Amino acid sequence: MPTTAPAIQITEYGGPEVMKLVDLSVGEPGPGELRIRHQACGLNFIDVYQRTGLYNNPLPLTLGMEGAGIVEAVGEGVTHLKPGDRAAYASQPPGAYSQLRVMPAKAVVKLPDAISFEDGAAMMLKGLTVQYLLRKTQPVGGLQPGDFVLFHAAAGGVGLIACQWARAMGLQLIGTAGSDEKCQLALDHGASHAINYRSENFVDRVRQITGGAGVKVVYDSVGKDTFERSLDVLRPFGLLANFGNASGKAPPVDLGVLAAKGSLYVTRPTLFTHIATRESTQAMADDLFGMVTSGAVKIRIDQRYPLAQAAEAHRELESRATTGCTILLP
Repeated sequence: MPTTAPAIQITEYGGPEVMKLVDLSVGEPGPGELRIRHQACGLNFIDVYQRTGLYNNPLPLTLGMEGAGIVEAVGEGVTHLKPGDRAAYASQPPGAYSQLRVMPAKAVVKLPDAISFEDGAAMMLKGLTVQYLLRKTQPVGGLQPGDFVLFHAAAGGVGLIACQWARAMGLQLIGTAGSDEKCQLALDHGASHAINYRSENFVDRVRQITGGAGVKVVYDSVGKDTFERSLDVLRPFGLLANFGNASGKAPPVDLGVLAAKGSLYVTRPTLFTHIATRESTQAMADDLFGMVTSGAVKIRIDQRYPLAQAAEAHRELESRATTGCTILLP
């Protein structure tokens, strides 16, 4: 029997004002699907890219890529979850800005009892992103304790998880952020060094911190504003992993520049390639849950909004006014 439930939907691309609270019909899950009642939903920069049309999706579109809640029903062939299970996900297609949805089950995992719904909603996309970056997106020779890495936007939701995870791996993470307060936040969460990019030249500071050697890898979700200078802080055979476009798309790469700067590598990974199968999603989630339940990584939620105020949450995120994670409460 179909029911209706509130959701945030757009019918055109644009600013936060295009987001509308609507009641959508929600039916029964089909084969390989489940229906989940959200207790909390996560906010991410990818939601902004989808709202503006930078990442194209068919319209109308319900936004949101991560959430946590209770499984209400499962379709044929779904065996890893059952009605009543606590569950969380980061998944395509969008649709998490909702009270209730039907979605593919393969990317949804059981949420351990030790992790709250709010933490689950805040950590899945960001935490799985950190997992594939630090565990899988590594430079030639891998990463060993003591190695220097540079992480842009270190005081954001992804960044604060990365600071803690890197510390647990014994890495020396150099974080960049846009204020002294945000730099201190990164340091408090495990960054070895923090650079205020508004008052310091991060290329010069990284060279100073590393004794001129440079870093093995740069993790860059900022894009246009940082991409080319990030190449300048890499040691020979270093890796630049661009995984976001907060300031705009990264410029095209001149392969000759990679040669001149020391046989560098550049990659543009996405979470959704890594969680393409249920098995890989589960393995990555197990790693993330282990880091959180052990206490090595704590999820910091600094902003909470009712679902109806999702547009205001987007304005705050885009103006760089947020720290840590933001969640929406249906």
